[in-house]
Amino acid sequence: MNRRPHWFRWFGVAFIVIWSLVPVYWALNTSLQTDAQVSSKPSNYVPPTPTLSNYLALLTGEGETAAAIRQSSINILIECTLATVITVVLATLAAYAFARMKFRGGKILFYAVLATMAFPAYTTLIPIYRILSTFGLVNTYTGIVLVYVSGFLPLATWILYNYMSSLPLAIEEAGTMDGASRMKILWHIVIPLALPGIISTAIITFLFAWGQFLFPLVLSSDLSTQPLTVVIAALQGRHVVPFSLLSAAGIIAIAVPAAIALLLNKYIVSGLLAGSVK
Repeated sequence: MNRRPHWFRWFGVAFIVIWSLVPVYWALNTSLQTDAQVSSKPSNYVPPTPTLSNYLALLTGEGETAAAIRQSSINILIECTLATVITVVLATLAAYAFARMKFRGGKILFYAVLATMAFPAYTTLIPIYRILSTFGLVNTYTGIVLVYVSGFLPLATWILYNYMSSLPLAIEEAGTMDGASRMKILWHIVIPLALPGIISTAIITFLFAWGQFLFPLVLSSDLSTQPLTVVIAALQGRHVVPFSLLSAAGIIAIAVPAAIALLLNKYIVSGLLAGSVK
């Protein structure tokens, strides 16, 4: 069997890396320049005199744009954190019930929950908007968090179900023989053992929530609840914002998920792989 030469594989890896990182580098490069340097011809592929003035203008400066970035940063942190906590708590309880408790219709209910992942999320956008509008939850933290939780819960439940199913049943049986209740077994035995899977689920949920755009765009109509991803996209349409300032806002938006992916990557991988082995 003929094997492809090593240069072909290295070429493929280099192409993917360049394709993925060049836009990020160009945004970072632009954010470290002044407006005059960004407009100069030919373009500067490296900042002539790197400056953090654009970041300082967004984080500490006055003006409508800086205020919008700061408020939307608070919004996205609140929405992502609440959605992650609620999703992980509910998914932990649901996964334990599906993995360990036998009840009528349990398998059907479990597969029905998983089946919801097959539907494109955006097909439910209009019905969700009408439901939230009826209950007065449009443009509220509660409405956005509920939508995030409903969207992420099936995947989180599936990940934790696989993880908890892989745990040895003998440990839980020993707790039952000692007179521990289901909740005590879950809290004192299952959760500590499943902690890597819970951490990985929390990280994945947070990253998914951070990357949301269309749902918060439709469900949040003003700056009181709009996340950073929506506000950055709206800046170019509503205001005349220099590319250097806009690039700095984009780098701020990707800094958090990038840091999480780099620093906590081993927890994501170990948690998912451990949960996939039964």
